[in-house]
This record gives sequence, C-alpha cells and structure tokens, in this order.
Amino acid sequence: MRTAATPLADEADLRDVELRAWRGLVRAHAALVKRLDAELETGHGLSLSTYQVLSALADAPGGKMRMCELAESVALSRSGLTRLVDRLEREGLIARACCHVDARGAYAVLTASGRERVEQARPTHLAAVRQDFVAHFSDSELERLAQMWRRVAPESAED
Repeated sequence: MRTAATPLADEADLRDVELRAWRGLVRAHAALVKRLDAELETGHGLSLSTYQVLSALADAPGGKMRMCELAESVALSRSGLTRLVDRLEREGLIARACCHVDARGAYAVLTASGRERVEQARPTHLAAVRQDFVAHFSDSELERLAQMWRRVAPESAED
C-alpha cells in the first residue's frame, strides 16, 4: 500500500526538474481556472465553462457549432457538454438546431440573450487573463510558451 512518504512509481521515475515543471503546470492551471471562474461568477453569474461555451459560439460563423465540435473546443466531455447545454438552453442563452447534413448531429446556437451575456462578460475575462497570466511574462516569453504548448497539444486547423 502506498503511504504519503512512498512516491508513486511514475513520480519516482521523474527527475526533480521534470516533476517541478509538471507540478507547476498543474498548480498554475488550477489557480488560473479558479480565479477566472470566481471573477466571472461574481461579475456575471457565469461559470468559466459557461463563458467558454458562449464565447466559442459567439466567435463561430453564424453563432453556431456542432455539439461534438463545441465539446472539443472547450475541452468538455460530450456528456458534460450536453448537461451544460441543457441548462443554457433552459436559461435561454443557447438553442439547439438540427443538422441537415447529419440527422444524428445537432448544433448549439447562440441566442441574442446569450450573445449579450458573453459580450458583457468578455472584458472581465480578458482583464483577468491579462492580470493573472499575461502580466507575468514578456512578449518573447509568451511566444515561447505558445510554442511549447503546441508541442504538447498541437493546434487544430480551427485554432
């Protein structure tokens, strides 16, 4: 049985610098998500996940995306997105539309109310990203970070 003093085999195999880099990424991600979520919830009554869905739709052509593409773009499972979309549909922020190309597929469509909410929240989101992340790095460091992230998670053609 593993105890707190006994490292996992995977952790024992990582060099100190590797472990510090990995743990730093995990801590930074958790801290940034927590702060962004709190800012959006306090200022606009939106969770970060909700903001990301509304923002992705606002930026999409015609304010609509196929559900599978939306799930991928906001890094949610399909079931997680379905639950969120159900709630946003009840709140009148998005609507569902049939996909004429694939009867099994559906589109999530941003409503006027959803567009208004995301436009109101966008300055808060951008200010928090600038303050909590961007302000800590120079432009050249940000460029290097962007290049490094692409090695781990290559961008799709839509990014």
